[in-house]
Amino acid sequence: MNILIDTNILLRRAQPASPQHQVAQQSLLALVRAEIEICLVPQVIYEYWVAATRPTEVNGLGMDVPSVQKSIDVLLQDFVLLKDERGIFGNWQSLVVAQSVKGKSAHDARLVAAMQRHGISNVLTFNGPDFTRFNSVEVFSPADVLAGRLPS
Repeated sequence: MNILIDTNILLRRAQPASPQHQVAQQSLLALVRAEIEICLVPQVIYEYWVAATRPTEVNGLGMDVPSVQKSIDVLLQDFVLLKDERGIFGNWQSLVVAQSVKGKSAHDARLVAAMQRHGISNVLTFNGPDFTRFNSVEVFSPADVLAGRLPS
């Protein structure tokens, strides 16, 4: 079994002062203990870079480039990075048209397209409502995982 990790989980994990830090960290550990393969796609890494290097005054983490690169190296050691394949675009385009996706929600649609391409149906996120329009996705929050609700 596997699960895709949304960027917001990784950002909270990297932010010890966040009220969601502990639950993000503990939910990832619970998935590892349950032997669930934790997956990333390149888009998650790109989004992580953007938010981690953005100044704190504009809702970023304000990290310097060497620190972000080091944290990404750790992510790539700890989790499975799936390939960015050409077929993802076709899946994405079908999703955004079929679901009338507009604006920033197109980023979530791209994650779903990548999930479809790689045969993943589970996502761990703090933003569950962002994925509810996509029938192919089962959404898990860190609280779900910590309560014992795991992908099956």
